[in-house]
Amino acid sequence: MTTDFRQFAPVPPKGWNSWDGYGASVREEEVKRNADYMSQHLKQFGWEYVTVDIQWYEPTADSSTYHNFAPLVMDDYSRLLPDPRRFPSAANGQGFKPLADYVHQLGLKFGIHIMRGIPRQAVHQATAIRGTTKTARDIALNNICPWNSDMYGVNVALPEGQGYYNSLMDLYASWGVDFIKCDDIANSVIYQGTHKAEVTALRRAIDQTGRNMVLSLSPGPAPVKNGAFFQRTANMWRITDDFWDDWALLRNMFDRATEWSAMSQPGTWPDCDMLPLGHIGIRSVDGPGGDRQTRFTPAEQRTMMTLWCLMQSPLIMGGELPDLDDWTTNLLTNADLLAMDDQITAKAETYRDDHVIVWQATSPQHQYFAIFNLSKADYHLTPAVLTKLGVPMTGTDVWQQQSAAILAEKPRTIAAHDVFLLKQ
Repeated sequence: MTTDFRQFAPVPPKGWNSWDGYGASVREEEVKRNADYMSQHLKQFGWEYVTVDIQWYEPTADSSTYHNFAPLVMDDYSRLLPDPRRFPSAANGQGFKPLADYVHQLGLKFGIHIMRGIPRQAVHQATAIRGTTKTARDIALNNICPWNSDMYGVNVALPEGQGYYNSLMDLYASWGVDFIKCDDIANSVIYQGTHKAEVTALRRAIDQTGRNMVLSLSPGPAPVKNGAFFQRTANMWRITDDFWDDWALLRNMFDRATEWSAMSQPGTWPDCDMLPLGHIGIRSVDGPGGDRQTRFTPAEQRTMMTLWCLMQSPLIMGGELPDLDDWTTNLLTNADLLAMDDQITAKAETYRDDHVIVWQATSPQHQYFAIFNLSKADYHLTPAVLTKLGVPMTGTDVWQQQSAAILAEKPRTIAAHDVFLLKQ
């Protein structure tokens, strides 16, 4: 029995997820291609998780648009299995074990997305549950996901309901899963809050396997009032709805980050969602839509990465890794940013007006000060402005890689939607 799940994620998890590029439609060769690249180019910088997002069990999935009530691949105990046409190594009941083994051999960790609950088709067919004579119909609750038709809820007040979640986690542990992203659970727009009973059941189910599996909860925005509950049950939880390459969404993240920053502690990380950087939208049509390079400007990309790392959010890359250019690679491997994400011990917003937001953070080695220009015009840093904002003129300008002392002689301009990051 696991004694402390927080040990599974002592620093914010870093990895790749298939959603931003492929929606529900990713295939085995695409997962392997991204895993290969991560192993060769990013692993040494702390990037390690490779996660297959939603509907790996849906044979007809072809984008981020779901096919309602499509038949799903399922075993004899009402548990979904990878579609062997999309994941050939899963044939003959092998599940994700061969793919997980492949990822592990690269020195990486393997993750999957799941939906809260039990498949509707299992309930309609009254299929078996492992270890009991009760069926899927006996343990189902008629609480559903408003945006995906695959599942009903589970009545975990019944021992057989908890037993179903135990059987799921036992299966995933046998495959070698290291990371579970559970959706339709952190926040429900139709049930007004967190599905706490099923979150607790998931925690118990993972713990009884004895395997270290990081638990990530979606979607957001997770209710701030449930922060202490999330800290007791999960390693990370989404603080926003799906995040895309849209300035309005990035601007809004400052409000969420301010609310959640105090809840960010080792092993339990509020999650700002994936990084829509590089080549995205290959078959995913959500967000701005289309096969594209990120629509964030370079300035906005610096702002996003700075905020995520000051906040100590998990860093989950959404773009196609083999297509990374030098610019994006440099963002993902920036030593100062990664040290912030891993090592900060205290952080908070310290100033806000109509033009700028200031954050300060502390690690055992450094202090950090960030001035974010949220306006559409340049913002000029003079000694008087820095004094007003509570930012010193000593240290290193991280993005310019020069001494901040020069600001006393030559004011620094922060372009629209850009950031000044100081390290002492």
